[in-house]
Amino acid sequence: MQVNLYDIKGQETGKITLEKSHFGVTPHLGLIHRLLILQQANGRIAIAHTKGRSEIRGSTRKLYRQKWTGRARVGSKNSPTRRGGSVAFGPKKDQNWTISMNKKERRLALLSLLSTKASEKRIKVIEDFGDEAMKTKTMSHFFQALNTKRAIVAVTHEEGAKVAGVRNLPMVKVLNVEYLNPHDLLKYEDLLFTKDSLAHLYTHFA
Repeated sequence: MQVNLYDIKGQETGKITLEKSHFGVTPHLGLIHRLLILQQANGRIAIAHTKGRSEIRGSTRKLYRQKWTGRARVGSKNSPTRRGGSVAFGPKKDQNWTISMNKKERRLALLSLLSTKASEKRIKVIEDFGDEAMKTKTMSHFFQALNTKRAIVAVTHEEGAKVAGVRNLPMVKVLNVEYLNPHDLLKYEDLLFTKDSLAHLYTHFA
């Protein structure tokens, strides 16, 4: 499959071929869904925490005798039924929502997403950003020329410092190519590579 190759001004300069091994995979929707659920679950942080009976400070003595008072029987003041007492079955900060998924499944799910983007003609490649990508105005004109509003820009680690002008655009997200993930690929419409980041993608997800 071939896609357009652009320069920093958004003008087409040629074509570049996408490897079938990464952009020609039959999409597995079930694996994509599982990888998305994994990302969301593993990103959760247990903050909410309620105290059980053993965590309430103070005496645990029985408040009054069991019988002959005419009142309902009661234990300590730490009971969940009393004001200021513990909470029954409340959230705990030691909860673990981690989900596992083997490496081959994660790779196939990601390649399925990349193949879907390629089949929808949502992948574009730029030769190189250069120093002009440091200016927000230049990059705004670049995305206007591509008719792109919501996009991910996948770059290498070395190129990350060159795209400061892209980071100021509200509907564009810059990601290292190693960190492509289902949440962002489903949220943003277009995916933009540089020639170097595309080459790095092939080696990293070989």
